[in-house]
Amino acid sequence: MPSLRSAAILVAAVAPVLAAPACAASTGAPDAISMAASTARQAAPPRAALPARVVGGGTAASCTSRAVVRAVAKGGLITFNCGPAPVTITMQATARVDNRSAFVTLDGGGKVTLSGGGAHRILYMDTCDPHQHWTTSHCQNQARPKLTVENLTFADGNSTGHLIDGGGGGAIFDRGGQLKVINSTFTGNRCDSKGPDLGGAAIRALSQYQGRAVQITQSVFRGGRCSNGGALSSIGVSWVIRDSRFTGNRAIGHGANPARPGTDGGGSGGAIYTDGDRYTVRLIGSVISGNLAHEGGGAIFYVSNDHTGTLHITNSTLRHNPSQGFHTAGYPGIFYLGQGTHPIVTGSSLS
Repeated sequence: MPSLRSAAILVAAVAPVLAAPACAASTGAPDAISMAASTARQAAPPRAALPARVVGGGTAASCTSRAVVRAVAKGGLITFNCGPAPVTITMQATARVDNRSAFVTLDGGGKVTLSGGGAHRILYMDTCDPHQHWTTSHCQNQARPKLTVENLTFADGNSTGHLIDGGGGGAIFDRGGQLKVINSTFTGNRCDSKGPDLGGAAIRALSQYQGRAVQITQSVFRGGRCSNGGALSSIGVSWVIRDSRFTGNRAIGHGANPARPGTDGGGSGGAIYTDGDRYTVRLIGSVISGNLAHEGGGAIFYVSNDHTGTLHITNSTLRHNPSQGFHTAGYPGIFYLGQGTHPIVTGSSLS
């Protein structure tokens, strides 16, 4: 996997605030991520064509952790029949997507919270899981499963100690296939509190099909805690984040990457932590406020090790996201190392 070693050495060699021009400029890079997202949407079947699974029999008591785990393992369109009132389902085990599923969609109808109870990761998909069936010879680059979560709340998920798969993803861990999140809330999720290059208290994403972007739309991320990436984290993965809000998330590790002597490493990307080579992060119409990083990037930490990737911030607001260690000068709350000297910022406010 790519490493942040070059970035960390650069950070250690300069003053806490890195020089960068105050004005953003276009790189002229093609809009490949948008094109890929459009292709992915066109390829998805209508909901009515998916096998239907219903969790619950009309009462809150019938909506159990076991029922969720079973439904996710079978795949298809999963809905909930838990009665008229909002319900919280406390997971006693992680729901695992079967790699043989083509499509898995969980729709909570705006009334369902899946809780990890502070003890469990909530949802897991890994096309390279050695304990599952491999459906292709290239497990990290396959189109399916396509995992969509919508109209759900993920609360108090915890992936602490799950380091064999790369760590992170207290609410959702996804390696391979394709991931989309729509109109969902992530609150109070956790992952390991120390260590370099691991993160994503809410979502950890690795190896999406053909480099397509993880899609996040109209979602809220608050109160996440992890060594890096108090909300989102990835390695080598592109993101398109639209109309979403990040608040109160924290990167709580210390020592950056590689870890400074006497530290365990981590502490970057209060809300979002990404690493890799040629990948793109697009933040559109979103708000990142009140997040914090013990090291770099109180809002966003972005590193493209070979300087080919780009960070785009469009029609968004970033405010009050302290970086206690370092950030890119002129871009409060952001640490950027990629194509050019600074992120591409359009119609946005950074303070």
